Amino acid sequence: MKTAALCAFGALWVGNAVAAPFAYVPNEKSGTVSVIDVQTDSVVREIGAGKRPRGIAADPGGTTLFVTDAAASVLLVLDTASGRPAPPVPLGKSPEGVHASADGRYIAVAVEESNSVTIIDAKTRRQLADIPVAGKNPEHAVFSPDGRWLLVSAEEAEQVDVIDVAQMRQVGSIALGLRPRGIGFSPDSGRAYVAAELVSTVFVIDMATRRAVASIPAGKNANGIAVHPDGRHVYVSNGADGTVMQIDTATNTVSATIPVGKRPWNMALTPDGAKLYVANGRSNSVSVIDTASATRIKDIPVGELPWGVLIR
Repeated sequence: MKTAALCAFGALWVGNAVAAPFAYVPNEKSGTVSVIDVQTDSVVREIGAGKRPRGIAADPGGTTLFVTDAAASVLLVLDTASGRPAPPVPLGKSPEGVHASADGRYIAVAVEESNSVTIIDAKTRRQLADIPVAGKNPEHAVFSPDGRWLLVSAEEAEQVDVIDVAQMRQVGSIALGLRPRGIGFSPDSGRAYVAAELVSTVFVIDMATRRAVASIPAGKNANGIAVHPDGRHVYVSNGADGTVMQIDTATNTVSATIPVGKRPWNMALTPDGAKLYVANGRSNSVSVIDTASATRIKDIPVGELPWGVLIR
């Protein structure tokens, strides 16, 4: 009877994973990934994820999670339905942000202590390149939606570094403010939005000219970036203020400021753009924002020191 019940639970989990998106939250101090059902906004599962999980990405189908374990210097490969790990992928010391290309071919990992970005074949899990970048302690490496560019932010930098994905090498840098962090692209890949933490500013980059064309004052210690699927709004988390700002991309002005938890960090939107999920590192929670009304509608307790959110 017990076995039958477990089998039924497993079948239900797999069915839900296919039917509806879930939010996956790596908890850096707990060594887990909290799984949130975005229909009910409740945690439905915890997945073991090494000793210090940070960055998180997934394949296009949402069947496999890729999570950096900074303590073990590996990329964890986890089955979303069962939580079972596949063999990890070795990386350099202290890997952080991880991002999947839109076509699902590549996984990019920012590796802090080697000041490089590692490109991995998502299917074979084979390392294709380890690309040195100019910025020290790279945190995020984010593909443009068209797969042409990879932008890299670093904690000790005043620029984002530009990697040509086809050539798999750095081809330039774009000058910004001190300590660029979160990166997001417009849906057409024409513009990128970068939060620079120490100048509390979001910079707008024109990717055709590879230059910053606007700067938008944000809250104190601007950090995470999320771009709405329709491209009309960009969201920036402000770590010291405990807020998220909504930016109107037509005017490059802040149109709303929403209080969340303590030290909001990385964020993600549901596929329809209706809700934004914000990891609050020092509140051990995820705040849920209704984007239509620009209001916080719920706080969801998760593990300790949540780093970010992935929705698949």
